[in-house]
Amino acid sequence: MPKFKLPFTSEIIRLEQIEKCYGLGDLEVSVLKNINLIVGKGEYCAIMGPSGSGKSTAMNIIGCLDRPSSGQYYLEKEAVEHLDDEDLAYIRNRKIGFVFQQFYLLSQLSALENVMLSMAYAGIPRRERQERAAAALSRVGLEQRMYHRPNQLSGGQQQRVAIARAIVNQPILLLADEPTGALDSRTSQEVMKIFQRLNDGGMTIVMVTHDSGIARLCQRIIWFQDGKIIDAQLTPAELEQYKQYS
Repeated sequence: MPKFKLPFTSEIIRLEQIEKCYGLGDLEVSVLKNINLIVGKGEYCAIMGPSGSGKSTAMNIIGCLDRPSSGQYYLEKEAVEHLDDEDLAYIRNRKIGFVFQQFYLLSQLSALENVMLSMAYAGIPRRERQERAAAALSRVGLEQRMYHRPNQLSGGQQQRVAIARAIVNQPILLLADEPTGALDSRTSQEVMKIFQRLNDGGMTIVMVTHDSGIARLCQRIIWFQDGKIIDAQLTPAELEQYKQYS
């Protein structure tokens, strides 16, 4: 079993010898190869690497959206790789918040209703859902826009709604996959300030990005290449050595 040095008091994510393959026999393709990684509580990490390096596949496994072919995945020290679909759905709903490049907001619903929707499956009473959704929208600076529909909001505002939706269930982990990919540079910086505030408040964040400027705003950078982690402890200052691949 690999040995890890964990600089934090507790861990959120532990991946041990994770492999992911698609296809069978001669058509089998290995996407992840012997991935070992720890993310500590309160960390703010970026996952980077060239296209096809396995970073999105790793993110899907961390988010319980996919299962590894072999290896162990511990979320808060609980092994989750063999849980059934219902248990994985519970974890996704209660423990993990997701932010994607596309906002995935329902056009017929207001910002408030979009955020409330993520709590419907948790059996939370409507009044409490409204209060928690309003509080989440206030955290991202949209208290004056909560009754607007997506087509009445800018791209940056829509991503803020998506972030509010991701944090409203008070997850232990926030996963962001290219969250600024559809935004201009100024709006990207505004969104990144929200992530920084969330991390300052104790939220653990793991973000996939191809943008080195965005990655440099994180505490630690994990570099994937050819399905392997080449370096799991890059600092923003050390990212330059991989610039040609990003």
